Amino acid sequence: MTAYSSFGTLLQMDDGGGVNFTTIAQVGDISGPEVSVDTEETTNQSSPGGYEEVIPTIKRSGEVTFPVWWDPNDATHDATTGIYYVLNNRLKRSFREIFPTNPVKRWNFTGYITNLGNTAEVAGLLTANVTIKVTGQPTLS
Repeated sequence: MTAYSSFGTLLQMDDGGGVNFTTIAQVGDISGPEVSVDTEETTNQSSPGGYEEVIPTIKRSGEVTFPVWWDPNDATHDATTGIYYVLNNRLKRSFREIFPTNPVKRWNFTGYITNLGNTAEVAGLLTANVTIKVTGQPTLS
């Protein structure tokens, strides 16, 4: 089994047409998507050994979260075309999380930016924490 460094992973957002993708600038650590399956308990009086029994129900696509070193003048961050624009206008976008593997693999997903909270520490960088709520099935290709 090969181990890969995650350094160099790219997060890209489309322009609304699903064809032209741009790398979001200055992205830090990326978490997600967090895919999961809900379960419903089916334990009954006849369950073997008295142990809990469950069945899978709905699949959850989760969220993608990441910080950016916030530059409100950058086209991928700004209020005209960037992540703030997408959030402010409640737009669904296609995203790609591209891994530095050989061969290259990536998560493909659509979603809405649901949070963009910036921080301006006196002794720190201007940053923003971003959340994308994934909608539909993310695919690994």
